[in-house]
Amino acid sequence: MSENEQSQRITESGGLRVLHVDPAGPPIVSAEETSDLIGNAWVDNADVIALPVSRLDAEFFRLASGQAGAILQKVANYQLKLAIIGDIGAHLAASGALRDFVWESNRGEHIWFVDEASELEQRLEQRKAVLDAALAAQAARTAGAAG
Repeated sequence: MSENEQSQRITESGGLRVLHVDPAGPPIVSAEETSDLIGNAWVDNADVIALPVSRLDAEFFRLASGQAGAILQKVANYQLKLAIIGDIGAHLAASGALRDFVWESNRGEHIWFVDEASELEQRLEQRKAVLDAALAAQAARTAGAAG
């Protein structure tokens, strides 16, 4: 086990296992590094990867570089969720396209940008509450139709 793998930790929020990647370490820039990250998530049965901004190369935030697309697509292909945690205000100020991308991502279910880990926990708990309410409503409809 590498030193980097030893410093990762697992938590649970909203019924999902979250792999928190250590903020110290080399940037995730290549397909191989993304594969290692996904492999770590799979080994730990994680549903969500919480990746600190400090682990991303600046090119990630320049959408034309293709780095973000490649990393995010790989994570999505493995049916994982990715939360990028940290302040990206300077990157957002420099790019309207990135602002739009972050806004759209945060509306979805797979890629989120949050300032702090506590925001991720809150998002996951809210997501679980919505899913639980939908399941309860469906069960009530099913019971009503059967009775």
